[in-house]
Amino acid sequence: MDKEYDFSHAKRAHEVPHLAQLQAEHSGKARITMRVDNDTLAIFKARAELSGGNYQTLMNEALKQFAQGLTLADIVRETIKQELHRA
Repeated sequence: MDKEYDFSHAKRAHEVPHLAQLQAEHSGKARITMRVDNDTLAIFKARAELSGGNYQTLMNEALKQFAQGLTLADIVRETIKQELHRA
């Protein structure tokens, strides 16, 4: 028997405190608000469009690499090493 469900009054998980807490605990990510220069944001959005990715993911990766102390030279060096090893 098919039942019809009315979700017109449903709430999103982030609107229900208990569900929002569970979602935050299990997602491995935190929702934040931060201000970024328009030029910086435009660069990440353009790169994401070129790669078919998401600008937020690219920004997260850049922040992670910075926090780990990686420089652009380190990343390029590691990428070249990996490509040479594949050949």
